[in-house]
Amino acid sequence: MTQWIALALALIAAGALVGFLAGLFGVGGGTVVVPILYEVFVALDVPDELRMPLCAGTSLALIIPTSIASFTTHRRSEAVDLALLKVWIVPVAAGAVGGAIAARYAPAVLFKSVFIAVALLTAARLLFPDRQPRFGTQVPHHLRTAYGLVIGASAALIGIGGGLLSNMIMTLHGRAIHQAVATSSGVGVLVSVPGALGYMAAGWDRIGLPPFSIGFVSVAAAPALMPASFLTAKLGAALAHRVAKQRLEICFALYLLMVSAQFGLSLLFA
Repeated sequence: MTQWIALALALIAAGALVGFLAGLFGVGGGTVVVPILYEVFVALDVPDELRMPLCAGTSLALIIPTSIASFTTHRRSEAVDLALLKVWIVPVAAGAVGGAIAARYAPAVLFKSVFIAVALLTAARLLFPDRQPRFGTQVPHHLRTAYGLVIGASAALIGIGGGLLSNMIMTLHGRAIHQAVATSSGVGVLVSVPGALGYMAAGWDRIGLPPFSIGFVSVAAAPALMPASFLTAKLGAALAHRVAKQRLEICFALYLLMVSAQFGLSLLFA
């Protein structure tokens, strides 16, 4: 009983952090919740081949309310690039569904490798913001569909909202950081809804999933994380427009490096 109480408290605390990061950085928080869920499912003896897709699917289910709350707040600030977001609706959603379908057949090493790559790229961007290349002042029209597909597929495959990738793409193409953050919060909605539904379908008949799972979505873990994350998402989004984020970004980058090392070691000693 004590173990389950400790687990519940840890999930609630994680949910609060996930929501805050969703609003503050325009990300769905999957980079926080996936490693936590991974350790939870290790403790529950979930088979290794099911662990990462279960983490990703559950993370995407959690991202749905946090992304909606974050996007709603950012949109009121009029910082969202609605024109770009409309172009991304179909390719991002299609990529998210494709990523969920691929999750049914992908080995654990692919999930972890993609997660490590995205985490390291994000950490480098946060630690060395002045060394980023610049590719003009607009996201090229001929690349928008391709970017959307890549964002949707890679984000769904590792259970993140896609905000990290869309934020990176927009800033590389000269967009202001506040506009990139605000628009990326909308990308989280486009990834999380079709992605979570896709994971439910992809894992529907898999054997070995923990109780109270719908496919690759744990409906037991998600409700434990959702309430706190929903409440703190608006706080993070409000702070994003008023507070200098340098120190927080450094801490987040160090966290990503730690998680990358954790998954890297699990690959080496699998």
